[in-house]
Amino acid sequence: MTLSEAKAIIMGFEADPDCLSDEDFFFYTEAMGVAIQKTQSPLYMMELGGAYYSRREYDLALKYYEMAAALGYESAILGLGYIWYYGRTGTVDYEKAFGYFSALPDDLNARYKVADMYKNGYFVAKDYEKYKQIIDQLYKEARRLSNPNSPLPEITLRLAGIRAAQGREEEAILLYLRAKKLLVRRLTENPFFGNLSIMKRIVRELYAVRKQYPGKLDLSAIDLYDLFELFREPCRVTFLYIGEEHYAAATREDGRMVIEFDGRWYQSVDDFFEKAEIDGERLTSLAPALQNITATL
Repeated sequence: MTLSEAKAIIMGFEADPDCLSDEDFFFYTEAMGVAIQKTQSPLYMMELGGAYYSRREYDLALKYYEMAAALGYESAILGLGYIWYYGRTGTVDYEKAFGYFSALPDDLNARYKVADMYKNGYFVAKDYEKYKQIIDQLYKEARRLSNPNSPLPEITLRLAGIRAAQGREEEAILLYLRAKKLLVRRLTENPFFGNLSIMKRIVRELYAVRKQYPGKLDLSAIDLYDLFELFREPCRVTFLYIGEEHYAAATREDGRMVIEFDGRWYQSVDDFFEKAEIDGERLTSLAPALQNITATL
């Protein structure tokens, strides 16, 4: 395969490599391998590592992140921090994670993860005040960012938690709602499982504050992502998409919640959000167009 042929294959698949069939992914990785071999570009290394990460093939993601990081590619250094922080390859190593995150002092993502490590006492001494200081400063720097791929939702989520702990519940709720709105935009374009995990955390923390301080703000209107909370119990939800009614129902089965949506079954709320579709389109991509969402508990 020539480099030109490899690039053509990559360009044909790069719109959404996460959703490729196994056969197409094989051709994609073969083409990426040729591009890496012939160019030694860290960009290709990082893209291939990211594709493996999205498919939860973390050993291969680690391999290509390390290759790109050795060439000084900052996104790969950040990716290595996440791999070791979450123990994606089977071993958590907070020392390595802290080292990679600390190597990127100008990266907003790396800085909020350093803050998390001070909050939790991972490798460094637990220091909640330092955590608050870092997050406050990051929010001041990031609050006007408009790119949906910026870490503003993650930073806003953390600031909301700080405000809730300070008893500033109304401010906390507004921050949670802002984080949620920002993340909806990102998920419409990029339904990566990590983004869905962040949304689940936003929704569940928001509802926890809402239950603790009922009546502070009217949260009666719900959207698709409220199902992360509502589907913790048996529940039926209906909505309209282009004038057609659809429904999703959560049922308890063998001690866990399973979801039925348009005649298909999903093994958990996470499985539902990662796979549910209407006419071949991910439900997360259609979220802004869903109307009249109602829930019956």
